[in-house]
Amino acid sequence: MTDRRELDRDLDRLLRDSGARVDMVSAREILRGVLASPAAGDDNAWISLIAPDADDEVIDALRDLNERIRTTLLDDGLARRTTDPERLAELRKELKRRDLDAFIVPKADEHQGEFVAKRSERLQWLTAFSGSAGTCAVMARKAAIFVDGRYTLQVKKQVSSKLFEAHHAADKDIRTWLSENLSHGMRLGFDPWLITDNERNRLETLCTHAGAYLVAQPDNPVDAVWHGQPPAPITPMVAHAQKYAGETSAKKRKRLIDMMNDAGLESVVFSAPDAIAWLLNIRGQDVPCTPVSLAFAVVHAQGGIELFTDPRKMSPGLESHFGPEVVVMETEALADELAHIGSRGLKVGVDLMQAPAKIAMTLRTAGAEIVDTRDPTLQMKAVKNKTERDGMRNAHLRDGIALANFLCWLEKSAGRGKTTEWDVGLKIDGLREELDLHRGPSFQTIAGYGANGAIVHYRASEKSSAKLKKGSLLLVDSGGQFLDGTTDVTRTVAIGKPTQEMKDRYTRVLKGHLALARARFPEGTTGGQLDTLARKPLWDIGLDYEHGTGHGVGSYLGVHEGPQRISKAPSTVALEPGMVVSNEPGYYKSGGYGIRIENLVMVTTAKAEKGWERKLLGFETLTCAPYDLNLIEPKLLNRDEIEWINGYHAWVKKSLEKKLDKTVKAWLQKATKPLKLPRV
Repeated sequence: MTDRRELDRDLDRLLRDSGARVDMVSAREILRGVLASPAAGDDNAWISLIAPDADDEVIDALRDLNERIRTTLLDDGLARRTTDPERLAELRKELKRRDLDAFIVPKADEHQGEFVAKRSERLQWLTAFSGSAGTCAVMARKAAIFVDGRYTLQVKKQVSSKLFEAHHAADKDIRTWLSENLSHGMRLGFDPWLITDNERNRLETLCTHAGAYLVAQPDNPVDAVWHGQPPAPITPMVAHAQKYAGETSAKKRKRLIDMMNDAGLESVVFSAPDAIAWLLNIRGQDVPCTPVSLAFAVVHAQGGIELFTDPRKMSPGLESHFGPEVVVMETEALADELAHIGSRGLKVGVDLMQAPAKIAMTLRTAGAEIVDTRDPTLQMKAVKNKTERDGMRNAHLRDGIALANFLCWLEKSAGRGKTTEWDVGLKIDGLREELDLHRGPSFQTIAGYGANGAIVHYRASEKSSAKLKKGSLLLVDSGGQFLDGTTDVTRTVAIGKPTQEMKDRYTRVLKGHLALARARFPEGTTGGQLDTLARKPLWDIGLDYEHGTGHGVGSYLGVHEGPQRISKAPSTVALEPGMVVSNEPGYYKSGGYGIRIENLVMVTTAKAEKGWERKLLGFETLTCAPYDLNLIEPKLLNRDEIEWINGYHAWVKKSLEKKLDKTVKAWLQKATKPLKLPRV
């Protein structure tokens, strides 16, 4: 292992030689923050935070030093694949020390985002569960973990049933479990930064009914026993160019302030990094797969914004991008600002369904009038402007090049018993890396072969990855982040000859997918009203799938974005032109195989019959990749459906063929061959 003093000497020398803008202590902390980020120093962007004027020699030396520092860091404990009983025992000792009878550990950070930094992976460190959503509760003699339908199989593989009861949250959620296990006088601890105020209220009610006490913790007990916990990530916060954003931050802020004045709000607190990224036209790499910088913001109706973050993340020139209205402050200063706002008795908007409870608790204690305000940027962000719409189209066309090359490669390599699920993920990610404007995956690729494909959010590992043998299906769900858009696509491919049942189920999923893609609906329609279109072909034979049919997608932001969605759950959000949603019905045979077909679609206006009084809407398909003709059973399709598939495949072929080499072009010709139309 490299000697720490030697590293410090080398770092000090490099800082002197490069004319760095930080001292050695700060540089070391920045380097550790870089290594705690998803990028982990894989590109040179982080070097601008230390030595923006470094030449190639210094850049190479800094990268080498960064790699050496990586080897000196302690193991963060997140590589463990099964539950460690010692960690649970240590947490129980800490809870006893704090006089707590129970404690809640959610998969969450201070921003309630979908993806969290390594530092915030407390649930995974404690239980080994690596899914994107879940919560656990720990008591002195029992513990339980709660997941949704996507992870019921995964949780059984990763989490010890001897240490944690595992529950499908739809059957028994954490509040039900706590109500069964809390008794009079017990103390339930929680981290107010990791749950929303709405959830805190529900827990308060639960504790009152049980005669128990809900106790906010000043710091997280898991952090106290997590040896080797990574530091907060530090990656460059950079300006997002207007040629991709399509609207200046100043105009967005004016729209927001107009909304605030209409609602009588004097200030609004933002805790969602994607909202702040959109509003200020900035991006970062602090969390996996979503290009954001972790931050909070307070916007005032009279003008001015305080941005609370780590100032060391500010890339050179960002101050001029912000202008004088944006004041950057340390994250730790947020509490004082909230207390100051509260002391003035201001009317403050807070999204109590999304923001951490700590924000509302601090404002309320200080005397603010809190108004439960759904994040005002949600709707504005969801409706893409012309530049963003064009960018999404262009990003998907480039993405189609990678998908065509990937599917051609898959046809030639799969079925021989050598290619694995892990290889599949590496291949599609590698092909995307070659594309212009690509900035990384929009989520970790899901490649599930056979029974693994029936695990909705399955994650392959290099060591336990299944080989692609003939006789089953491969489900590949992947996506990319591009400066001009975000992609998300799923294709299911037959490896070898599919069974008649596989073809039947695939075609029924495809029929639902087509019904949604071809839908026409009046203005004011919600996604919930369209959801049955995608499910009916499966319902007809008594089948269904246990996930939503569609989620919103951001523009070089979150691959899962609200407020629009298509699902069974009731929704009051109407679909509007410019919104992007996924169209992804599926079928999953437990222990057998999985099928999902996903395209991203954009809401557009549609041509209506003369005399139609309301605006008619429809969908424009963005994803550019063929369906697997080997899995389609034409007898289950009607003439309109076949014509749509043929038209879509003709568009895919025309869009991509000039951008492919001879081999892939020949594959595409075969993959988009028109289906025969039924006789009239």
